[in-house]
Amino acid sequence: MNGTWLRRGLLIAMALLALAGLVYIVTPKPVLVDMAVIDRGPLKVTVDEEGKTRIREIYVVSAPIAGKVLRSPREIGDEVIKDKTLLAVIEPRAPSFLDIRARRELEAAVSAARASVMLTETEIRRANSELKFAESDLKRTQSLAGRGTVSQRSLEKAELEVEVRRSSLAEAHANLELRKQELESTKARLIGPEQKDLLDTGGSCCVEVRAPVNGRVLRIDKESEQVVSAGEPLLRIGDPRDLEIVVDLLSTDAVKVKPGARARIEGWGGPAPLTALVRRIDPAGFTKVSALGIEEQRVNTVLDLTSPKDQLPALGHDFRVFVRITVWESQDAVQVPLSALFRQGKNWAVFQVTDGVAQVRIVKIGHRNTAMAEVLEGLEPGARVVLHPSDKVADGTKVEERLAGKGAGS
Repeated sequence: MNGTWLRRGLLIAMALLALAGLVYIVTPKPVLVDMAVIDRGPLKVTVDEEGKTRIREIYVVSAPIAGKVLRSPREIGDEVIKDKTLLAVIEPRAPSFLDIRARRELEAAVSAARASVMLTETEIRRANSELKFAESDLKRTQSLAGRGTVSQRSLEKAELEVEVRRSSLAEAHANLELRKQELESTKARLIGPEQKDLLDTGGSCCVEVRAPVNGRVLRIDKESEQVVSAGEPLLRIGDPRDLEIVVDLLSTDAVKVKPGARARIEGWGGPAPLTALVRRIDPAGFTKVSALGIEEQRVNTVLDLTSPKDQLPALGHDFRVFVRITVWESQDAVQVPLSALFRQGKNWAVFQVTDGVAQVRIVKIGHRNTAMAEVLEGLEPGARVVLHPSDKVADGTKVEERLAGKGAGS
């Protein structure tokens, strides 16, 4: 009898254990999730974009006249002093080559000019002979007038003739000088670049270009000897200590930025971020094609560095930086991680965990950055929410916080 009850007890115990195992298998396990606690704290919204440094005032030194600029006496980085440092030396250009027709025409013009000189010299000799004859005639007339043989009118006529012949001789001499200069001008037009002995000016005809301001040489446009036109850039100078930052923002981001906004400069290579203030947002935008081939409307935004000068020893012109411009900031904002938010119809929602159960909570959010969002309604500090909710989490699902190092399938 006792053995029978013992066997019955063992069977009952085994049945209870099997039932308990079945219940354990059928009962759903809590879903392992990551959680975060809603809290108050500082929240900042920034517009982030790559930018570059640039010298505020860059002076482009151009050639004042057309000519041949000699090899630059300066190197990039050289310090220059206003009105003292020599930047460039410009010599006259060599004359151009003449084709056969132009040379023949000029040679004929030279021959014609020589003939004009010879003709004028003949006119001088004739005018000189006529003057001598008029002077002899005047002497005879004066002698006869003294004896009363000729009238006073004849004497005056002889004097006039002498004056006319003298004027003719002076005119012939002037005409000769004119013809000689025309000959020299025509001969000068025959000078070509091959006549180096005629082109040597002894270095007395050059134009020296000196620095307009104090600073350093940033770029040399004309380093080697070459022919330049008037107004052509020779080099560029500026003061590396007078830096600003320019960043081209998307137009949709630029409208959020206001002059005077604070900015943080990162990724410039130094040990600590720099500070800056927005000085100007350009009133006109421009089209820029992105790396993906998409046309974007961009707006240049200019910032002034406010960090101490001793923190900027290595920065120069056109250096890359990464700019974070603050467009909104709060020191005491209720905030939720963006990874906890999901869409519920037209609203934002989160899974709030209460007593191990996930419940959907509709929330109203305000400003947000790349990590956190400002909570206006729907959550209070101290609430726990599910991060990165999967399709296993629904309203009323039991959840359990995943411990550090515990896998998703544990």
